[in-house]
Amino acid sequence: MFLTITTTGTPERPATELGFLLHKHPEKAQAFSTSYGTAHVLYPEADAERCTAALLLEVDAVALVRRGKGKGRGGAPDAALAQYVNDRPYAASSLLAVALSGVFSSAMKGVCHARPELPGVPRPLRIEVPALPARGGPGLVRRLFEPLGWTVTAEPVPLDTEFPQWGDSRYVRLELESADRTLAEALRHLYVLLPVLDDAKHYWVSSDEVDKLLRAGEGWLPGHPEQKLITSRYLSRRWSLTRQATERLELVRLAEADDSEVEEIDNAVEAETEAEERPTPLAVQRREAITAALKASGAARVLDLGCGQGQLVQALLKDPAFTEIVGLDVSMRALTIASRRLKLDRMGERQAARVKLLQGSLAYTDQRLKGYDAAVLSEVIEHLDLPRLPALEYAVFGAARPRTVVVTTPNVEYNVRWESLPAGHVRHGDHRFEWTRAQFRAWAEAVAERHGYGAEFIPVGPDDPEVGPPTQMAVFTLTTPKEAKAA
Repeated sequence: MFLTITTTGTPERPATELGFLLHKHPEKAQAFSTSYGTAHVLYPEADAERCTAALLLEVDAVALVRRGKGKGRGGAPDAALAQYVNDRPYAASSLLAVALSGVFSSAMKGVCHARPELPGVPRPLRIEVPALPARGGPGLVRRLFEPLGWTVTAEPVPLDTEFPQWGDSRYVRLELESADRTLAEALRHLYVLLPVLDDAKHYWVSSDEVDKLLRAGEGWLPGHPEQKLITSRYLSRRWSLTRQATERLELVRLAEADDSEVEEIDNAVEAETEAEERPTPLAVQRREAITAALKASGAARVLDLGCGQGQLVQALLKDPAFTEIVGLDVSMRALTIASRRLKLDRMGERQAARVKLLQGSLAYTDQRLKGYDAAVLSEVIEHLDLPRLPALEYAVFGAARPRTVVVTTPNVEYNVRWESLPAGHVRHGDHRFEWTRAQFRAWAEAVAERHGYGAEFIPVGPDDPEVGPPTQMAVFTLTTPKEAKAA
């Protein structure tokens, strides 16, 4: 992905002031690590009359697939089409917007400690984006940027210059020009409108995106004629977040019209009643339910199989009842993150003796897993292909054979309650399956019968009378041979 920002100047106000505003020296080429690749900042030209800063984002396509949402909840459409071969590393999108906010964060906020007077000075600006996805065509590009005072050139990119009869692609070559614009305003416009035109984001849109939108849209979004479209697309069409943003934008508009503060307009409810309790995240409810089941079983030495980044291990370490906690995962990268999360390198000797991280696969028996009181498979089984489940079953229930096994997995029936989950999609791009309550019960009861366990089923999260809870949990307890036969 590529973007350039150009300004012109005079001997009194040289164009190289752009380097102060961006906090990047024109004589240096700099590189910055991002979550999905490397951002390079360089200056193709830099003198008193004309200065151009270029941002080149090299996207790691493999990291984008592994860390992205794929086909899961709210996944980007291009990632669903082809994981490794698509336009995401080349066409401007939310990846470029996030890189802009990270690399040019001070400039976007209008902060320049070296020259505090510069951020507020309007200057001629020219911005070029060679490849920009525009779902809505050049017409939408103009409708978004022209009300903000930009002179817009949006040239459609043909599908193939050798075959003009195929027509134009959904991409445009974008040029924006303004005779007097602050750099902070320009960057905030790009930060919001690039992903709006692409109509997709590479990350999950949560409630904090509303605050980001309002911060970046301050001063221009409340009065924009396409405010509804911008808000809806920026928030990935999540209606609850869109409604929240729209209400707050309307308060800003009313406050500006009345020449007052938002707090003076929004005073119908007493301050002490405004703070509503936020619902506990499902991941937290799941860890609490697992911890309660382990404590009820009397387990002291616990295995967290498929521990991922160590959230459950971290939660169990807080309870002294668990004297030994072992996290096992096949991914060394996940174990490295878990080690950082737990701060193993700075942990006291007594606390460090309680925890251990191991690399291993649940598709094979492992002598290291024998002799423990309990094992947890939290959101693990759905990441395996169904033909590999018997191998996991034997490795845990047949070979390791702890006294208690706790298994949690999504309840696919509850998916209809997720407002932003498209019909027929699973919650995560790596889920190989998601079971109904009946399917999970049938599997769990069969496993318990084969290996001499009893199984108890516990809902996790709000138990909907029609579709059940979002997470279903089974607690397996090893029985004596006599009890197993009776079961």
